[in-house]
Amino acid sequence: MTKTATTPDGRTLAFCEWGDPSGTPVFSLHGTPGSRLGRHPDEDIYRRANVRLITYDRPGYGESSRHPGRIVADVAPDVVTIADALELTSFAVMGGSGGGPHSLACGALLPDRVTRCVCIVGVAPMGPGGLSREEWLEGMVEGNVHETGWALAGEETLRRELQDARQEILASLESDSTNPLGEDYALSSEDLAVLSHGGHREMMAKSTREAIGRSLDGWVDDDLVITKPWGFDPSQIRVPVTVAYGPDDTLVPASHGKWLSRIVPDARVDVLPGGHFAAYEVLPEMLAWLTE
Repeated sequence: MTKTATTPDGRTLAFCEWGDPSGTPVFSLHGTPGSRLGRHPDEDIYRRANVRLITYDRPGYGESSRHPGRIVADVAPDVVTIADALELTSFAVMGGSGGGPHSLACGALLPDRVTRCVCIVGVAPMGPGGLSREEWLEGMVEGNVHETGWALAGEETLRRELQDARQEILASLESDSTNPLGEDYALSSEDLAVLSHGGHREMMAKSTREAIGRSLDGWVDDDLVITKPWGFDPSQIRVPVTVAYGPDDTLVPASHGKWLSRIVPDARVDVLPGGHFAAYEVLPEMLAWLTE
């Protein structure tokens, strides 16, 4: 069931809850593109871990209002809005892929409320203080290289190009093609194996259609966000953090995770058994650490 909360500036944030209603609250921040429907298809995993999972549409996705010009750091007050609506004083946070930097933002900017934080196959910053553009793109699939170039060219170019990309990704996810993301987003054999069973592909298709079926705003803004300064310094995070990355990841190469694991103070490093979607296979262990 979808619920909504209203931010101080009048925007709507749509969110869902999964798992154990009386469990430890954990915010799960979706990837790019993604929506509040993104989670492990076996909800018993959350119940067995005594986790109350909270997912939400980042601004511009699904049923959440757009926040033009947002940066990564803007996630923190949005998460607080939802937490306050649910009367949560403290919570853990995890985020995957494009949600990874947003989870780190919560850890950096909400130290009095975030207990632990996991960044799963998250991208590193690009530019001064982070990876150079060349380092950032090295080893990345063609589709993500294109998206980054379009974002650097500006919103008009990015939006025009994503119009076609949206149809291709949705059609591929909802087909019986071997690669659910299409030929421009080639996945490792390990990732293809994960997505071929357990309802992961079906869940991803529903989540992605909810994310971008109505509007491209969320996807556009997420792609623009990664080309700009994050608005916080990951080297200043003081809450316990796990940085997880997959050695066989083609969407966000392992070099991003290795960089973050060096920069985030005292980061616990989790080298996943595979690629971008390997976290699904070890989610119980991640939830156990988040809720210790």
